[in-house]
Amino acid sequence: MKFLPFALPEIGEEEIDEVVASLRSGWVTTGPKAKQFEQDFSEWLGGGVESISVNSATAGLHLALEALGIGPGDEVITTTHTFTATAEVIRYLGADPVFVDVCTHTLCIDPCLIERAITPRTKAIIPVHFAGLSADMGAILDIAKRHGLRVVEDAAHALPSTCGGRLIGSLESDVTVFSFYANKTITTGEGGMLVTRDAGIAKRAKVMRLHGINRDAFDRFTAKVPSWYYEVVAPGFKYNLTDIAASLGIHQLKKAYRFQQKRQAIAEKYHQALKDLPLILPSDAPAGDIHSWHLYVLRLADDAKVSRDKFIEEMFNSGIGMSVHYVPLHLHPYWRDTYKLSPEMFPISQKVYETTATLPLYTRMTDDDVDRVVSAVRKILG
Repeated sequence: MKFLPFALPEIGEEEIDEVVASLRSGWVTTGPKAKQFEQDFSEWLGGGVESISVNSATAGLHLALEALGIGPGDEVITTTHTFTATAEVIRYLGADPVFVDVCTHTLCIDPCLIERAITPRTKAIIPVHFAGLSADMGAILDIAKRHGLRVVEDAAHALPSTCGGRLIGSLESDVTVFSFYANKTITTGEGGMLVTRDAGIAKRAKVMRLHGINRDAFDRFTAKVPSWYYEVVAPGFKYNLTDIAASLGIHQLKKAYRFQQKRQAIAEKYHQALKDLPLILPSDAPAGDIHSWHLYVLRLADDAKVSRDKFIEEMFNSGIGMSVHYVPLHLHPYWRDTYKLSPEMFPISQKVYETTATLPLYTRMTDDDVDRVVSAVRKILG
C-alpha cells in the first residue's frame, strides 16, 4: 500500500503562475511580490499592524528580540515544550531562556508558572501557541503589563487561530511571528512574517533583516531617481524573503480560512472516530475561537495496550507517517546541560512527551486517507 506521508503542502495553479511570473520578471529576490505579501498580510490581520517578511520564523523571532534590546544578562521566559528555535534566538543575543511547564489540557505555556519565574533579570516572555491552539494571552498580557515585560508570540502554528475572538497577530503583544515552513498552515517553502504595531520595532527589524542597510535594494533600484548609495547603520543579518517565496504566500494567504476549515473537518472526524479508545484527544478552541489545527496531537492513556514508541512503529508499518511534538527542550543535551534541567522540573511536558504522537493532518488528505488513519489507530489500540 502507498505510504501516507505525515504532511504535504497544497500548492495550486495560482501559486505556480505567480512564481513563474516572478521568474519571468527578472526580480527574484526581495522586491514587489514581497512588498505585496506584506501589505496583504497586514490588511488580512487588520488592527493597524505592520508586517515584515523574513526567510524563517526563527529569523523573525531573532529580529524581534534584537529590536526589543534583549542582550547579555537578560532573561526571557518561554516553555520547554517547543521546537528549539523558540529558545535558541534568546541565546543568539547572549540572554538566557528560563523554561517553564505547560498546561495539562492546552499544552501551551502555563501563565501561573510564568509569574513565578519572573526575576529582576526578566525582560520578555515568548508564549508558544501549540499545535494551533492559542495560549492564554489574556493572562499572559496581564502579567507582562504588571511586571513591565515585553511579549513576543511564537505563532508558528497559529494562522488563522484566534484568542478572545481576535486573530493571533492582532493582540496587544509587542511582536507576533508566523511561520510559512513547508508543513505549516500556509507555506512559502521557507519563510515567516514578523508583525508589530510598534513603528520603532518595525524600523529596526527592516534594517537588521538585510545587513543593517538603511535602504532596501528594491527601493534603491526602483525609485524615480535611482540611488546606488546606502549606509550600513548596524551589523545586521541576511533574513529577507525572496519574491519567489512571496509569490506562494500571496495566494496561500487567500486560502488560509479554507485550509483551516478542511483541517478542522479532519480533526472532527478524528475526534468522533477515536473517542472510545484509550487516548487523550487534543483540546479544541474555546467557544467562539478558532483552532488552526496545524497539528493533531493525541496522547496514549495509561491503559493503552502499547507504548507510544510501539504505536508509532505500528503506524509506520501500516504505511502511515507520524511524528512527535515535541522532544521537550529539557531533554536535549545543550539545554539540559547548560541550564541543569531535569524531567522532574517539567512533569507535564515530560509526561506528554512520553505518551504523545501526532497524526497526519493536512488539506490534501482525502476521506479515504482519513479513514485509513482511523482504521490503523483502531487496529493498534482497539
